[in-house]
Amino acid sequence: MKQTVLLTGCAGFIGSNFVKTVACRADIKALYDFVIVDALTYAGNLENIKPELDAHSHLKFHQIDIRDSQKIHDLFKKYAFSGVINFAAESHVDRSIESPNIFVETNVLGTLNLLKESLALFEAKGNFKYLQISTDEVYGTLQMEDAPFTETTPLAPNSPYSASKASADLICRSFFETFKLPVVITRCSNNYGPLQVEEKFIPLMIKRALANEPLPIYGTGMNIRDWIYVDDHNEGVWKVFTNGTAGEVYNLGGASERQNLDVAKMILKALGKPESLLKFVTDRKGHDFRYAINFSKTQKELGWSPKVRFEEEGLNRTIEHYKKLWAK
Repeated sequence: MKQTVLLTGCAGFIGSNFVKTVACRADIKALYDFVIVDALTYAGNLENIKPELDAHSHLKFHQIDIRDSQKIHDLFKKYAFSGVINFAAESHVDRSIESPNIFVETNVLGTLNLLKESLALFEAKGNFKYLQISTDEVYGTLQMEDAPFTETTPLAPNSPYSASKASADLICRSFFETFKLPVVITRCSNNYGPLQVEEKFIPLMIKRALANEPLPIYGTGMNIRDWIYVDDHNEGVWKVFTNGTAGEVYNLGGASERQNLDVAKMILKALGKPESLLKFVTDRKGHDFRYAINFSKTQKELGWSPKVRFEEEGLNRTIEHYKKLWAK
């Protein structure tokens, strides 16, 4: 008998790619049905997954905001879910600095709504798993000499966004410790790839470069991020969901640490644009210097590691995607 899994936030960047590359695979669709919910805010676009919804009967979509506890309750009553993968989140750091309330409402209270309904189902029927998609930003920041984050690195979030995600992680942990709800958490580094909303760093740099507009670089551009291609991340998500141990955290990293300035220069070079387009702007408030992920636990326990190399493959794929959208 097929299992039914709830996917939240899957009209957005990471979730829509999960639908395309994981949920629609023949081996997976033979065993699972998926119910997709998304609030369709500025970061969610139903067109991202419309081809898959039209082509696959094992996918169903509902426009629901996870902050709406009554609609979430009704959804759980309608479907006997065997699991939840919670991609839904407000995720842009700059927006969280300007308007933190929505980040707490969605990332914390929305997660709590899902956990409460998941617990009721788990207590009623047993077989269940909940996966919370989190971020390396909950660990705080690193200096050059620091070792990469591990799953046991203390949480030290520095932005309202990362604080809301850390809070959600702790609530998830509490539901495992208190109620024994089978919860797993993934913490990933910076995702990149097709369908990302244009305010994020890589698509913003590409769009500006294509239009011969200045590329805004915070501070000196020396800040370092570890980049993971979205398909690699989603393969890790599925491995954790299907084989991860309840109560555990699994890091998913790209082994691709790059300075922001270097990434912008790579994009300019790939597009044949001059570095004179680079424009240094006032640094972001509380700007974390470096993120780096140690994913050896996930590699050892689940056999996962990233496959898409940043310069050789991933960045070029991403640039080509946006060139088709934005090239003039």
